Amino acid sequence: MHAPAPALSSAPPALASGVTRTQSFTVVLLIELWERFGYYGMQAILLLFMVQQLGFSDARSNLLWGAFAALTYAAPAVGGWIGDKVLGSRRTMLLGAITLAVGYLLMSLPVAGTALLYAAMGTISVGNGLFKSNAANMVRRIYEGDDSRLDGAFTIYYMAVNVGSTVSILLCPWLKDRFGWHVAFGMCCAGLVVGLVNYAIMHRRVDHVGSMPDSRPLRPGLLAAVIAGALAAIVLVGLVLQHAAIARACVWLAGAAVAAIWTWTYRNSAAHERPGLLMMYLLTLQVMVFFVFYQQMSTSLTLFALRNVQLEFTLGGVALFHWSAGQFQALNPIWIMLASPPLAWLYNRLGAAGRDVSLATKFLLGFACVAGGFLVWWLACSTATTPLVSPWVMVWGYLLLSLGELLVSGLGLAVVARYVPGRMSAFMMGAYFVSTGVAMYLGSAVANLAAVPDLGGAGGGAAGPAQSLPIYTTLFFHLFLAACAGTALFGLLLPVSRRLDRAHSLASA
Repeated sequence: MHAPAPALSSAPPALASGVTRTQSFTVVLLIELWERFGYYGMQAILLLFMVQQLGFSDARSNLLWGAFAALTYAAPAVGGWIGDKVLGSRRTMLLGAITLAVGYLLMSLPVAGTALLYAAMGTISVGNGLFKSNAANMVRRIYEGDDSRLDGAFTIYYMAVNVGSTVSILLCPWLKDRFGWHVAFGMCCAGLVVGLVNYAIMHRRVDHVGSMPDSRPLRPGLLAAVIAGALAAIVLVGLVLQHAAIARACVWLAGAAVAAIWTWTYRNSAAHERPGLLMMYLLTLQVMVFFVFYQQMSTSLTLFALRNVQLEFTLGGVALFHWSAGQFQALNPIWIMLASPPLAWLYNRLGAAGRDVSLATKFLLGFACVAGGFLVWWLACSTATTPLVSPWVMVWGYLLLSLGELLVSGLGLAVVARYVPGRMSAFMMGAYFVSTGVAMYLGSAVANLAAVPDLGGAGGGAAGPAQSLPIYTTLFFHLFLAACAGTALFGLLLPVSRRLDRAHSLASA
């Protein structure tokens, strides 16, 4: 029997040096950056690939994307458990990155038909499950015990990975337009390969970070069992995605599993741990509501850009540049990159002055921003004099939605890191991703309220914009009202959040 390494069982003392923390954080951040490069490059074109290349209807494409997103975000629950109990967070994160690279490689193969698409989506879903919660847990362990810096670290983490997503969202649709769909998907694979090479060079800086199994010698039998389980899961996910009813049942089953996990965890926790868990549950429900709105970026807003947005940016009558529909998704990470540094600076400044703004208050402000974003889109559609609205409308709507994301989703992982005991953090991060996956499926179902039945061909015919604009106008109005209702409700819950936060702070003192 080998004694565990002190750095893994006592993260804050081992990482007391700010330089050591920064170096370790940089390694995790860079592999996450390249992982997001691959994922968001794929996301920018996958729904359009279904509609324009495969001829899927809006409704089928939205729900298939929603089921894929839900399963992809649910998978980290299992990946977190593997990281906590079997292989270790660091090793599982690396295995997930390799699996994702294989998934994007499958997507890039120029093979006709849908069988390879489902196999690739299954591989990506499982790879994300192995990677996502364990990468986030690595950041939590690096900054464990320092709440103010933890919020700032997750915000910078959120900002930096958006560098990768911005480049890929702009690049992959451009590659698709000029060289074809499969070249664009191949670029997603290339990004993961770069990330893996970089990790191989810098891995020594995180050799002391991870969960308990990382401190033990790797057991080949355990690794083989995890790989075999991953292969079986890939086949299963690929089959599930082919049947909408089964996919829907799996999503609801995942939601029920989260509720059961929360109940079991609460009942088996010590009394001093319960206020923090209740706080985490309350804020996670708010994150779930946010993701219903967030999912519109890759569904209804992307199809809205395809059919009802001018693609030429002009200023004062001068043409500036041209975007394709998928590239509008890049507005989200661009705004996040611009807004994250001042927000992180503000969090750290307020923390140093002892004037931290509670997570619940940040969430409330975030929902107000979401309501403002859909107000912009609804007003633009309802007052439009032509079926094609200005692309600048997308810029300002995405600004508000992205601010909402930073204030809600950007701090969602910090909720788990702050309020959940360390012994169950990776597993509960996995449960958090399951809940967001369920919400993303609901978001796709909401997007189907604006599913355009038939516009005379893939991507819409000549009469398409006039037919689709009223449909999107109605959707954006209803989303605006829903966001306003959420803001009001979460405002009423602020006193409850404050009481739970105080109780958690006293119990942790």
